[in-house]
Amino acid sequence: MRGADYVVKRVAFAILTVFIAITLNFVLFRALSGDAISGLRCRQCSVAFKEAQRRNLGLDESRWVQYRLYLADLAHFDLGNSVPSEKPVRGELVEPIKNSLPMIALGTLFAIVFGTLVGVVAAWRRGTFADKGGLYTALGFYSMPTQWLGLMLIFFVANAIGLPSSGIKTPTLGLFADASTWALFSDRMKHMFLPALTLGLVLYGDYALIVRSAMLETLGEDYVLTARAKGLKNWAIVRSHGLRNAMLPIITLVALSLGFIIGGSITVEYVFSYPGLGLLTVEAIDKRDFPLLQAIFLLLTLSVIFFNLLADLLYFRFDPRVTT
Repeated sequence: MRGADYVVKRVAFAILTVFIAITLNFVLFRALSGDAISGLRCRQCSVAFKEAQRRNLGLDESRWVQYRLYLADLAHFDLGNSVPSEKPVRGELVEPIKNSLPMIALGTLFAIVFGTLVGVVAAWRRGTFADKGGLYTALGFYSMPTQWLGLMLIFFVANAIGLPSSGIKTPTLGLFADASTWALFSDRMKHMFLPALTLGLVLYGDYALIVRSAMLETLGEDYVLTARAKGLKNWAIVRSHGLRNAMLPIITLVALSLGFIIGGSITVEYVFSYPGLGLLTVEAIDKRDFPLLQAIFLLLTLSVIFFNLLADLLYFRFDPRVTT
């Protein structure tokens, strides 16, 4: 029963946090100077036209009425319309999300695999060159500005091996003849490689340091020393005892970081002109497209809340001590 109470409390707290996030998302954008209509620049954008647009969007109503309309629209999954394009925001988000998620998944997978490997080796070879090399590289990549690392990869990697450094598709692909599925897939992977590598290298340091710390704590336990005394091979000890018992902080770090990775990809996508959610955010800021920005910020906030809840539930699943 105590475990059920823990789950109910975490879920209830997540729901309350979602409501607060929705409210703040409304208040912060209304607190900005001007509105989405005031930034319109077009031939027909007269004063009368802008006033008509404000009435259509309900911006001439009181803040309380606007807030109720905002909640009612969200209840029907209506995120409003983009002001410059006059298209539904929900449709504007589909393609960028489809572009961002594979890149984020690839970068995160690289960080988890490479960071875990380096962390395990560094912990097992504590004090050696392998430990110091892994530790220094992890700290170096962890402290590097994302945009600087992306630019260095463009200058030294993209130019050296001929990888594309911007966009998501070669403009001439399929222009004169239908491209095969493999050609489309390989072209997409080439464009995705450098953004994913940039994101993965930035995240790698975090995973390597956490895994190393967790492994050092685990390898110092009595049952690990006993396994060594029995003559078990090093890899068997790491796999069966060290890594298995160090998985809790690794799983928690993955769950906690995923929500922030989605927001952190904005810089990566901007550097590589990758048409994902990050580049869409920059363009929406430039155009003062408040409905689109509200939707993006709400999506990022909800992703952070969801993955934080997932981390809490994983703690409950793998470490029953949290309920005591």
